[in-house]
Amino acid sequence: MTEPASSGTQALDRAVQLASMVVQADEPLSFADLQETSGLAKSTTSRMLAALERGGLLERDDAGGYVAGRLFWLYAARHDPWEELVRIARPVMERVGSDTQETVHLSVVRGDKVVQVAQVDSRYLLGTRDWTQVEVPAHTSALGKVFFAWGILDVPRQALARLTPETLTTPAQLERDGAAARRRGYAVTVDELEVGLTGIAVPIHGARGDVVAALGISGPTSRLQVRTEELGRNLVTRAAEVGAVLHGNTRHVTKEGVA
Repeated sequence: MTEPASSGTQALDRAVQLASMVVQADEPLSFADLQETSGLAKSTTSRMLAALERGGLLERDDAGGYVAGRLFWLYAARHDPWEELVRIARPVMERVGSDTQETVHLSVVRGDKVVQVAQVDSRYLLGTRDWTQVEVPAHTSALGKVFFAWGILDVPRQALARLTPETLTTPAQLERDGAAARRRGYAVTVDELEVGLTGIAVPIHGARGDVVAALGISGPTSRLQVRTEELGRNLVTRAAEVGAVLHGNTRHVTKEGVA
């Protein structure tokens, strides 16, 4: 079976299609997988894949499956991987800030530490603080509890520092708290880091379904305690918008929504 000669644009579209399939796949794809899913003739598929390999966009693993090539890894190595996450999440964080009027946080795990990489300040005078410069024990923050609850960080087996009378300090307490967080979809701290401070946070799932970040808000307990469920549901919805972009289901997110 032969195909009519393709224009340069058609050839480029086909190559992009193949590269996109490989990069977004959860596991290496075989030649047969790519040929069947793309609907291209075998000769066309072979020609396109060879060109993508030569250009460093794709490569084959030891079993012959196609995976992302060296150019993707070179780009990742030269750029802070969290810069792109912050860029994608920033419009959603602005929307959460507009929705709730509270301080909005975005955190990731680096090694065994939970690090805040972006913040949107509260609209209220009471509650505004730059938490990006503060090291917070993970077991005392809603953001840290997300990473414990969803298995990104191991629950410590030793007793933990008690910062307030409400701080959870034992593995059993953290495990029970994590199970409750998974059931409702969000983690909560009330007076556990500082008396009078409440935090709510949710996981952001990456392209492979793993938790890559936590999105949260914090503010005075007097304001947040009566709105915990409402705010938790809002965060779950907004985190899903960021996840949709990371999954490639939308082009980008804006302050008005996903596009």
